[in-house]
Amino acid sequence: MEMATYSQVQELVRQLPTTKLLTAYNFLLELMDKKVETLSPQLEFMQHPTHKRYQLLTQQAEQMVTHYKKKQL
Repeated sequence: MEMATYSQVQELVRQLPTTKLLTAYNFLLELMDKKVETLSPQLEFMQHPTHKRYQLLTQQAEQMVTHYKKKQL
């Protein structure tokens, strides 16, 4: 997942119709109030570089192969 820059967000806001500005403003205020310190596991995973994600998925796949082989016995 690519990070957005302030200028990208500003450009989107410039393109919004004025009727939607209040909604966008309230949404941004709500995001500021939440002060989320930890990312969801999915977002945290997506922030890894591609090669790291591949490595993690490979490890998980190997663990699942072992798990299902044990179930068959």
